[in-house]
Amino acid sequence: MQVTIDDGLRRKCTRTALGCVTASVEAPASPPELVALMQQRVNEILKLPFPRGVLESPEIVATRAAYKALGKDPARYRGSAEALLRRVVGGKGLPQINAVVDAINLVSVESRLSIGLYDLMHVEGDIVFRAGRGGETYKGIGKYDLNLEGLPVFADARGPHGSPTSDSERTMVTGETRRVIAIIISFSGTEILERWTERLVNLFQLYAAGTGCTQSVIR
Repeated sequence: MQVTIDDGLRRKCTRTALGCVTASVEAPASPPELVALMQQRVNEILKLPFPRGVLESPEIVATRAAYKALGKDPARYRGSAEALLRRVVGGKGLPQINAVVDAINLVSVESRLSIGLYDLMHVEGDIVFRAGRGGETYKGIGKYDLNLEGLPVFADARGPHGSPTSDSERTMVTGETRRVIAIIISFSGTEILERWTERLVNLFQLYAAGTGCTQSVIR
């Protein structure tokens, strides 16, 4: 399986890059150590002199600019990193789903980058990161059908299955998941991606029985 970036998307968002991690995992409820680490990050943000300042982080601003370049209103369609940070500064903390999803959300909050997470059992063929086409939709996780036209999306042989805004139910990670691919999405270049793929591998190994981990950066 290959992950590539579509030339059409790259022309509009010239600094797009992806950090990929594949791993065999287990996805039970998060252990207390991971929950405590998540709460620590929440507390660090809330103790800032101006917590809402995290919403203007360079990575968040770059994602908004990419959505605008693709024709989407970033105030209506937010990247998942911004959505998580808004939840934190609003006093709602981070959701607790399972060890794999929680590790992804932790790295997203730390890095300010959206991350796609997919159960490889339900991914068919290669994955391309491209702009959504007219008429394309899918049911987002815990959401209504998402209009994908103009959104940056991940698509396999069956069509779109993920986006920085909301991933699909088709490839979502559950307690039955055994192998995943996580894709960290940067619209501001490759410079920080290796750091965050390494962080994600470490969390998978510590808290999700992660084995067979591989890392790559897609330019």
